[in-house]
Amino acid sequence: MAHEQHRQLIQTLHECMEACNHCYDACLKEEDVNMMAKFIRLDRECADICGFLEQALMRGSPFSSDLAAVCAKICEACGNECQKHDHEHCQRCAEACKEIA
Repeated sequence: MAHEQHRQLIQTLHECMEACNHCYDACLKEEDVNMMAKFIRLDRECADICGFLEQALMRGSPFSSDLAAVCAKICEACGNECQKHDHEHCQRCAEACKEIA
């Protein structure tokens, strides 16, 4: 199966997607959500691309390399933004994103 050779990456992508979704949800509960809108959007973008790449790898998509490059770029941007925030969920998200990037 195509996904066997990417087992660890698929797991790491899934963990990043979960961390971004948790961060996204926690940020929506912050007092000043409008101030965090750009950051929340970035969390969402990152979670989405990680999930999409995870699925692409599992089905052996011929576009996996292209998607991986985009995913790395988005994860790097999300991780850089998350590390600026002191919240525990932001720091966990930053770590997960940096691992993918």
